[in-house]
Amino acid sequence: MLNWKWLLAPGLAILPLMTAPADAQIKLRYAHVGVANAPQTLYADEVAKLVKERTQGRVEIQVFANSQLGGVAEMVDGVKSGAIAMGHHDFASLGRILPTTAVFNTPFVYRDAEHSLRATDARVSPALQGINKELVEKGGMRIVGSFFQGTRHLTSKEKVLTPADMKGKKYRGVPVKLWSSMLTGMGAIATPVEVSELATALATGLVVGQENPLPNIFNLKLFEVQKFVMLTGHMQSVLSVFVNERVWQGIPAADRKIIEDTMAEVGQKTLAWDKESFDRYRKELEAKGMTFIEQKDGLDLAAFRKAVLDQIAKDFPDWTGYISQIEAVK
Repeated sequence: MLNWKWLLAPGLAILPLMTAPADAQIKLRYAHVGVANAPQTLYADEVAKLVKERTQGRVEIQVFANSQLGGVAEMVDGVKSGAIAMGHHDFASLGRILPTTAVFNTPFVYRDAEHSLRATDARVSPALQGINKELVEKGGMRIVGSFFQGTRHLTSKEKVLTPADMKGKKYRGVPVKLWSSMLTGMGAIATPVEVSELATALATGLVVGQENPLPNIFNLKLFEVQKFVMLTGHMQSVLSVFVNERVWQGIPAADRKIIEDTMAEVGQKTLAWDKESFDRYRKELEAKGMTFIEQKDGLDLAAFRKAVLDQIAKDFPDWTGYISQIEAVK
């Protein structure tokens, strides 16, 4: 005999459907904007596969990649309303609901990639636990996982060792206040340039440098117009996985734990994926003639870190407490 089960469905938080006992009891629509074979797509697919196995089919995550359910704004709004159960994107994408969420994008706030995942683990991070409390109150959603997307580095026509080497020079920056504050702290003049026009802007001298992860530097062919890559690692790109609170509380506690633990486990795998990608793209860029500058070459990361965090404290004073909590995570 068939039983009625409550399942998440398009356009509604929950919808009664007839389903056989062997079928998943809970189906969660998971949206993101990543393209096929991108690390973020591999992450979501791996989580979905393992959660279904580990809950013995009680929870089935249905992944909709490549903006199938809309762009970032539509995805966030969909999770807030419950039309979409869960999704992932940059922490700052939730800034429209709670601006302080972007604190997890703060430059130089993480010691390394491993620290970035520990500091964004809702099970142990005091900063994220505080942010989640406000997200639930203001947006009816919470962050339940995170994973590593890569590290951003500087490139320039000239060797850069300290913030003094960037003083008064135009560097391309993402037209967002946080990025502008970061470049200002580095000593540069933040200059917005569309990605499609970046190579031309660098070639003509409109800007002398920019910052991006290595895959972007390679795929945008910036090796044709830039000589040096400074391994500043100024931003550890960590993406957040967020879920509708009503949907989340409708999942049995034991299965919620399985989902959280699985996300953390697959999140650790993304560190290895990023390491392989970094090594591969470094070799590719060196083969194209780019020179990499590290601490052993005189790159003063301590000076960059202090200058940038001083600027962030000035521009975002309400982040100070959260930054201290993030830095304190062991």
